[in-house]
Amino acid sequence: MSKITFPSKAIFMCNGSKCGKHKEVKKYIKQLNKESGTDDKIEIFKMECSDRCKSAPIVYFQPENVWLEKADVAMCKELIEK
Repeated sequence: MSKITFPSKAIFMCNGSKCGKHKEVKKYIKQLNKESGTDDKIEIFKMECSDRCKSAPIVYFQPENVWLEKADVAMCKELIEK
């Protein structure tokens, strides 16, 4: 019987029409997660529109319950490295 493992942290990235245009942030988060070796501890999910389009892109970190508005590479890097 296989044992399912779950990550201790999750990053949710809004994939709505405005947030989805910020591909550099999504690409960077995925790349940093893999390069830093945290991809077994942090799972990345796309979420539907969070209805916060004026603040795009939206990135949400769990279990810290941290929402980033107008997220950029530096903001995401700081949280992933914590």
